[in-house]
Amino acid sequence: MTRELRLLAISGSLRKGSFNTAALRALGALAPEGVLVEVRTLHGIPLYNEDLREDGGFPPEVTALREAVRAADALVIATPEYNYSFPGVIKNAVDWISRPPQQPFLDKPAVVFSVSPGITGGVRAQWALKPVLAGLGALVLPRPEVAIGSARAKFDDKGALVDEDSRKRLAALLEALIAWTRRFGAG
Repeated sequence: MTRELRLLAISGSLRKGSFNTAALRALGALAPEGVLVEVRTLHGIPLYNEDLREDGGFPPEVTALREAVRAADALVIATPEYNYSFPGVIKNAVDWISRPPQQPFLDKPAVVFSVSPGITGGVRAQWALKPVLAGLGALVLPRPEVAIGSARAKFDDKGALVDEDSRKRLAALLEALIAWTRRFGAG
């Protein structure tokens, strides 16, 4: 019998009505039995400043996020696209999480997908974020790639993902991440 898989799903958007956060909730609802998806936002993470860490250690919000990454079997990051890249809030969190000692990205299975009101679905943000994670030693799943474009037409006014094709693509991504994670020893 395989043990439960724990996936940490991080939204790269701080918006209350974020399509990326809504897509992560949809991903969690698609998870099969034995797979737990914890959705987190990056609210409360201070701007990275090495002086803070040197003076008093990691801020509590950062410590909690680092521990959540460490405890997860795999990571899912949903990112919007801002100015042809991923938002600064993600880079800021990655900078905090990756600091020594024992940065938790090393050998951590991970996947990135994007959601955007634009027609490209934020794919350029994925292309910018994946090498950052890989450079830190994360085991980034190369495919399937999921970019949900024209998001306003794919979510209802309550934030539920109603587009069946997008739901199928997220389900396929989740299935691939589960197999990828088990391939590297979790579960």
